[in-house]
Amino acid sequence: MSIFKKLFKKDYETPDKSHTDQVDIETLEETSDLLEVQDSESVEQVQTSEKDFKEAEKQGFVKKLFSGLTKTRDQILKGVDDVLSAFKHIDEELYEELEEVLIMADFGMETTMDIMDRLKQSVKQNKISEPSRLKRALQEIITELLVSESCKDTVELVSPTVILVIGVNGAGKTTSIGKLSHLFKQNHKKVLVAAADTFRAAAIDQLQVWTDRAHVELIKHEEGSDAAAVVFDAIAAAKSRKSDVLICDTAGRLQNKTNLMKELEKISRIIEREYPEAKREILIVLDATTGQNAIQQVKLFKEVAQINGIILTKLDGTAKGGAIVGIHASMKVPVKYVGVGEGIEDLQPFDAEAFAKALFAEA
Repeated sequence: MSIFKKLFKKDYETPDKSHTDQVDIETLEETSDLLEVQDSESVEQVQTSEKDFKEAEKQGFVKKLFSGLTKTRDQILKGVDDVLSAFKHIDEELYEELEEVLIMADFGMETTMDIMDRLKQSVKQNKISEPSRLKRALQEIITELLVSESCKDTVELVSPTVILVIGVNGAGKTTSIGKLSHLFKQNHKKVLVAAADTFRAAAIDQLQVWTDRAHVELIKHEEGSDAAAVVFDAIAAAKSRKSDVLICDTAGRLQNKTNLMKELEKISRIIEREYPEAKREILIVLDATTGQNAIQQVKLFKEVAQINGIILTKLDGTAKGGAIVGIHASMKVPVKYVGVGEGIEDLQPFDAEAFAKALFAEA
């Protein structure tokens, strides 16, 4: 008998009193079993839904990454294809032509020479004789440079964490802080931002716009205030509000490295004294459109700060995306986040394998 017939029996079908208790017990057991199955199915559906959403979100970003690397990919692939199609044999002249292609894609001289040395070694080891096979070998070498242990090191959001964001003006520092805040909030972290770039005009107002978009709180003072005082107040607020992440904007003036160094040292001392339990990260924001100049910026900022990672912005607007390979190979500082669009969701953790795939995919 179905559960519905048992629950909605007609009066004229009243069973013998001796069987009533048994029927009721059977009905409750079946109802309980049915609800357990439904609850189990509901949990599975929610878990599946979340998994599907995250997968869709990842696939969406991979598509954006593929699209964003179009200019860089076209320059590399077209250059490599043109060179390989012009030669029937592998010789020094061919290697020189390939070197030029990589340098034009902003891989950098040092990184390019390393790639070419590896390519020549691969040719010998694998006894490659046809120029057409060099393309695959080249892809594998560049992927190997990108996919290293250091590349996989993203920011671990241990609570509490303090992130100092540094970089020259115009690199996308303010927008990156807003996008980072949004990303962390999506991961269910409580975020607080400190407007410690009190030097640049309108920096605080711009940061307010982005924190409003990300729906996170901003601690700020007047323009021209002591940056360290802003961080001091932000730490107190982060403690009282039990924030998971405190993101601190900093001045981007590199013209006077002495002042910048003193300011960062002062901020670091305050964090160490007032927030010793917090994990610290220093991320530098680099504009991908600057190519090799981005590497030079890392060198200069490394003189004044212990940089843990890089946020690479504006990948979608440049043919110089090859610089990311040079940054990994020469600076030994991992790219932790990349931006491939202007939307608040267009900053994501760097995935070296996805980047390499997007860089060389032809369709």
